[in-house]
Amino acid sequence: MKTVKSSLGVSHQEWLIDNLKDRKEAEVYLNAALEDGDKRILLKALRNVVEAQVGMSKMATKTKLTREGLYRMLSETGNPGLDSLEKIFHVLGYDLLVRRRELAHR
Repeated sequence: MKTVKSSLGVSHQEWLIDNLKDRKEAEVYLNAALEDGDKRILLKALRNVVEAQVGMSKMATKTKLTREGLYRMLSETGNPGLDSLEKIFHVLGYDLLVRRRELAHR
């Protein structure tokens, strides 16, 4: 994949990872990915947040998952189980919650 540098010499990915170090920014980013409804987008977003806040090796250690398995799980074709997602969100300091969706008038 070609890396595009901005006029400041920073790639978009580097800029994103730097911004996702802020927990509130990461929270908004993850919620937007969840709302999108595309699993691939959520997994990529989660991978970006993991890289920004913890690092993949440290996350693997803390979740007792292999680093390779974590990379596969958070790839576009990944299919993580709920237990693995819960471990990742827990390490990041986030909760998985269910809330009732507001339905349009019928």
